[in-house]
Amino acid sequence: MESAEQTLQRIFASGNSTVGSQIAQESDRYARLQQATFPKPAQTRLIAVANQKGGVGKTTSAVNISAALAQAGARVLVIDLDPQGNCSTALGVKHASGEPSVYDVLEGRLTIAEVKRPCSDFPSLDVVPASIDLSGAELEVAQLENRNNLLDEAVQTFLNDADEHYDYVFVDCPPSLGLLVINAMCAVHEMLIPIQAEYYALEGLGQLINTIGLVQEHFNSNLIVSTMLVTMFDRRTLLSHEVYDEVKSHYPSIVLDATIPRTVKISEAPSFGQSVIAYDPHGLGAIAYAEVALEIAQRSPSVLDEIAARMKEA
Repeated sequence: MESAEQTLQRIFASGNSTVGSQIAQESDRYARLQQATFPKPAQTRLIAVANQKGGVGKTTSAVNISAALAQAGARVLVIDLDPQGNCSTALGVKHASGEPSVYDVLEGRLTIAEVKRPCSDFPSLDVVPASIDLSGAELEVAQLENRNNLLDEAVQTFLNDADEHYDYVFVDCPPSLGLLVINAMCAVHEMLIPIQAEYYALEGLGQLINTIGLVQEHFNSNLIVSTMLVTMFDRRTLLSHEVYDEVKSHYPSIVLDATIPRTVKISEAPSFGQSVIAYDPHGLGAIAYAEVALEIAQRSPSVLDEIAARMKEA
């Protein structure tokens, strides 16, 4: 008896229906993902998702990559470091002003273990929420001697004391290059940079790369840019393909093969307090993010080797 995927392929493979062909392709991609094995990293991967340019899918990527990895069996911690708290919203975690949050962690009042909350959609995904209270943190901690390492100290204490091993820690950064982002860069080993598939995609990227270089030089020599992800990709337009090719030519080893399309479901999901992985699991957005998560998981050995090499040089 043929599967649904085989039926769609049989009906549409030789036809001229663009919609039918797309349905068949999506069904085939979904089927391959169900059969794929997501390898777990040999040690915890600490990844900051950052781009000071707003509207590039930064928080959306942090949320959905984390959810896709958790769905595949990984143990994941997401730290929302953006005062807007959009990451917390999308993962269904309360983050009203006054609620325990990452603000309390940075100020030293609470630990990550005390603040983290489970994501109801994925049992192996925990979230450290952010609230608007975080917006004042940069001024409040600016005079502290260890102001750049507040998050790093909290994360290392948590990972050392945690009863369970975490495969991934993702930090969702605000769209800026301030003290919060510096804290994120000092607390991780990897940077994941989402880039919008539009004309100004590379605008500001040089500034971000320069900031990362300064952090590497002065604060965290183990930091690498391990991943770049092209988002809002429209396969029908020449512009999207040209932007992808240009970014790929500049950073061939770190730009993912998978891209994230523009879809309504990706934008809708946060309004229901969900990732698109939970909200529309068979849809194009969820499929694309699952493919990204798989590619990130498969690259773990080479990324961890590069980090280990930098540690030896330090």
